Amino acid sequence: MRSENEPAGQKGRSFIEEARRAQIMASTVEVIAEVGFAQASLARIAQHAGISKGVISYHFAGKDELMEQVVEHTYKAIAEHVMAKMEGLTSATELLRTHITAVAEHMRGHRSQIRALGEIFGNLRTADGKPRYGMHTNEELYQGMEYVYRLGQSTGEFRRFDPRVMAVTQQAAVDHMFAYWITHPDHDLEAHATELADLMERACRA
Repeated sequence: MRSENEPAGQKGRSFIEEARRAQIMASTVEVIAEVGFAQASLARIAQHAGISKGVISYHFAGKDELMEQVVEHTYKAIAEHVMAKMEGLTSATELLRTHITAVAEHMRGHRSQIRALGEIFGNLRTADGKPRYGMHTNEELYQGMEYVYRLGQSTGEFRRFDPRVMAVTQQAAVDHMFAYWITHPDHDLEAHATELADLMERACRA
């Protein structure tokens, strides 16, 4: 059995192993999105992926680790897309707007991932029964947004305000934007993101 947390110095995974892990995580997302977290057993995920349950156990220490890796993999893809869209932008206003609209642009083609993340966030627990994910795991997101706010304040684009309050507010608005879209599939996600970007820009503007 092999887990993501390999001992220091241990040989990295091969391309084939990385491809297999990606396949398993993709099937995990689809199964959770279809039947929910509780019903997404390793056996069911293996069946969807067309592999044996033992193959999953080789690549992941268990269901909890698999779920954590799905979250990490999804957020990494989002971050890469957003950072690519933000590359070359210099004004805090552009960065703020792009941070919101680029996330929506990426997730528009990944509805199953949003469903799966919602299920994982609501159900995955630590060994002592506490939620694995929540506001206590958003620190990196908050800090990234705070950087943009402080940049805008330093250049005079933004008024004076508490960057942490604004970061918490923006992240909550983005989370609820996706939750509403999942509940109402015909909702115009792109238009919603644009409206939200307008709102945040006006809230920050000097």
